Amino acid sequence: MDELDRNILGILGADARTSVATLARRLKVARSTIQARLERLETSGVIAGYTLKLGEQARQGRLRASVLLTIEPRTQAAILTRLKAIAEVERVFTTSGRFDLLLQIAAPSTQVLDQVLDEVGAMTGVRSSESLIHLSTRIDRAV
Repeated sequence: MDELDRNILGILGADARTSVATLARRLKVARSTIQARLERLETSGVIAGYTLKLGEQARQGRLRASVLLTIEPRTQAAILTRLKAIAEVERVFTTSGRFDLLLQIAAPSTQVLDQVLDEVGAMTGVRSSESLIHLSTRIDRAV
C-alpha cells in the first residue's frame, strides 16, 4: 500500500459513499487510476466491504459495554462458539496482557445487558470478567 491507497481508504473511511469521480478529483488522479486501485484493494482483501455507520441518533436507546474476560487455558474455541450464539455480542477480540478476550456488547436495556453479562460470566471456562459500560463517544475514527 502506498500513499494514494492510504488516502483512498481515509476518504472512504469518512464516507463510504464517495464516488470514484469525487475520489479522483480530490486526489488529483484519473478515474481509471482510482477504479484500478479500488479493484486491487478489494481483491487483495484490504477493503472487505462498504457499510454504513450509525450515528448517535440511531444508537440512542442501546447500552454499550466492553467486557474483559480471563479464561481457562484451552477453552477459547468453546467460549467463542457460545459467544457467537448471543446476539448482543457484536465483536470479540483476543488481547495481550492480563485479559484474554475483549467483548463489545450492545443491549436495548439494562435488564438485557445484565442477563448477557450473567450468561457470559457463567460460561464454563470463564475465570473472571470485568465490565465497562460506555457512557458517551468522544472520538470515533473507526474505519
